[in-house]
Amino acid sequence: MKRAARWEWALLIALLVSFAWGTWADRTQQQLSDKVLRLHVLANSDSEADQALKRKVRDSVLETASDILADCPDRETAEQRLSAALPEIEDAARARIAAEGGKQTVTAELRPTVFPTREYEDFSLPAGEYLALRVVLGEGEGHNWWCVVFPPLCAETTSSFSQTAMAAGLTEEEVALITESDGYQLKFKAVELWEKLMAYFR
Repeated sequence: MKRAARWEWALLIALLVSFAWGTWADRTQQQLSDKVLRLHVLANSDSEADQALKRKVRDSVLETASDILADCPDRETAEQRLSAALPEIEDAARARIAAEGGKQTVTAELRPTVFPTREYEDFSLPAGEYLALRVVLGEGEGHNWWCVVFPPLCAETTSSFSQTAMAAGLTEEEVALITESDGYQLKFKAVELWEKLMAYFR
């Protein structure tokens, strides 16, 4: 086989492998996106005071959202409940800001948001677009905080994590994928690279 032909075959194989990985990556991310609803709290700035306030508001928002989403069966219902409760969530955030002596404005909304690959204490999520509850404090120009508000994965202990995730509709395979300690970083990096490639061509 001529050298040029070998290179052509190698390139073709690489493209086929990339396509297979990309198809898997896109499907994996979309399946997870359809089942989780993320929380995104944006601080006013990176000052020490604003970042501390962000964490306190985060705690109040999580507590309020947990009450709103108690016994919620699926993401669709979670979206409906949170959409109806946005004024309540804003009020909870404003009350916490006032209690801390702050005067920052607050806006809460549900909107599709692009996230990078993110590793949490007990699990990880691939990069991609997810529906998120966004809580913006003031100018929203500081470092932000991400987690998952449905299922309430960031509030769960390791022992009850899988049960909570599967009760919200995740399969055993999906739970294993996001919690496995070996290999998930490579898999999710493939998702992130595929998303960047698709964004480039778009």
